[in-house]
Amino acid sequence: MRVLVAEDVEDLATAIATGLRREGMAVDVVLDGAAAIELLDLTSYDVVVLDRDLPGVHGDEVCRQLAAQQSGSRVLMLTAASTVRDRVEGLGLGADDYLAKPFDFAELVARIRAIARRPAASLSTVLEHGDLTVDPARRMAFRGGRRLDLSPKEFGLLEYLLTAGHRVVSAEELLERVWDSAADPFTTAVKQTVRRLRVKLGDPPVIRTVREGGYQIGET
Repeated sequence: MRVLVAEDVEDLATAIATGLRREGMAVDVVLDGAAAIELLDLTSYDVVVLDRDLPGVHGDEVCRQLAAQQSGSRVLMLTAASTVRDRVEGLGLGADDYLAKPFDFAELVARIRAIARRPAASLSTVLEHGDLTVDPARRMAFRGGRRLDLSPKEFGLLEYLLTAGHRVVSAEELLERVWDSAADPFTTAVKQTVRRLRVKLGDPPVIRTVREGGYQIGET
């Protein structure tokens, strides 16, 4: 899952990003509304954690623009204001959820995951392929009834490939969706993570390498 954190208090933004990365999310950070709009024009995010009181371009305007563009990004609005009226106004702008500061980090993570699942609400929340089962909500993966011990990046990569169905996913797309903007575009991180993941998944192989294309779910 790729997340944009738009928060003008740098220490808070850094703390949120660090925590979300530990939860296996790819996170980019901006400190003002103009930078948020610029990144949103270039990158597709699953969730935007948006401070309502951003400097420059106000968070309300960022939210309005996302709603007007019918962006697929879900918005979790953060604000120091916590009255019912404030929440109603925030949701009326197009936000998908609203969290008042100060907040509990575990609740923030739960809300991000909840709104990220909403576009696929009509689908099963558990991803399956043969005897492989991935539960994004519980961050658990099983094969043949055996629980797999996956790192956050291994889990994120497997989840993304399963979500793509049988579509071939390029290494560049995986780097963008599972890592973040800090990732070196020339890194071998995707290749190395796929290699470790294949070992943990065991036989028969689940992830196919498509020459000059990328990776695909499907037994070889």
